Amino acid sequence: MMMETLEGAGLCFPHLNSSCKKPTHPHTEAMLIYVLLSSISLVTVALNLLVIFSISHFRQLHTPTNLLLLSLAVSDLLVGLLLMPVEIIYIEACWFLGDIVCTLYYVVDYIITSTSVANMVLLSLDRYIAICDPLHYPTKVTKRRAEICVCLCWICSVFYRILLLNDHLEQPGRSNSCLGECVVVINYIAGVVDLVFTFIIPITVIIILYTRVFVVAVSQARAIRSHIAAVSAQCSGAVTVKKTEMKAARTLGIVVVVFLICFCPYYYPALAGEDTTVNASYAAFDIWLAHFNSCLNPVIYTFFYPWFRKSIKLIFTLQILKTGSRDAKIL
Repeated sequence: MMMETLEGAGLCFPHLNSSCKKPTHPHTEAMLIYVLLSSISLVTVALNLLVIFSISHFRQLHTPTNLLLLSLAVSDLLVGLLLMPVEIIYIEACWFLGDIVCTLYYVVDYIITSTSVANMVLLSLDRYIAICDPLHYPTKVTKRRAEICVCLCWICSVFYRILLLNDHLEQPGRSNSCLGECVVVINYIAGVVDLVFTFIIPITVIIILYTRVFVVAVSQARAIRSHIAAVSAQCSGAVTVKKTEMKAARTLGIVVVVFLICFCPYYYPALAGEDTTVNASYAAFDIWLAHFNSCLNPVIYTFFYPWFRKSIKLIFTLQILKTGSRDAKIL
């Protein structure tokens, strides 16, 4: 009788034979995991809130490019605010929210991921037009078009993920092996489709666009240097513009490289011809590495965007509380 009680104490649902065992970690290891992951979650939320508030508050930052960055920051904020806390809670706990909530959790997770990728594609396209066709940039890339593209990103991501996870939505919990578990298994075919449309095609497009951007930027820089003596004033302004555009392009390029590093481990099973298993009941390295990208994006903005550093300074010095702060010169 005592043995049965001890065995039941280690189960999510002690009175059910189909119950999962409670996830367990050594006390010290569990505390370190909690502290580390909680810190990442808090930093992710704080930094992305700063990006969102900066772009929303200062009128000078209401540009088409920053609208795309705002959309990316929103998706990153949702990762830190919704996805990371759930994974932290269930490091040492069973899943008691039911199969429907479990499935919805993964749908939201995948929607955010797809939207982030789509935003990066749009950002690379924005830089491509800005550098390769600067004269027509103001007419081709407008706030209205940027808003439409952002809305389409989110809407298409929702429909795409619902279609991809349709089997799990029709039969929640189909991948769970026992009660108290929250697992979604993406079969090989669906995994390959996801790999192609959410990873390979977008990243290929981004790399091609950035390659074209750098080739054009280098040729323009050489042309400017060769004529700088004849038209020094005009060319000086042009060099300033091109340096600004190149800096933005390099920054977004770094964002893409970081994205590749963070998401490659997650897509490895599909590349290896295996099913992709995602489990919310333990802190899987590939899942957290993918989510860690949402913490790195605003860090990159902090180091490489002068307007972001200036806006943070105004926020922390409470200058934003002054009348007319929305019209402050940030750029």
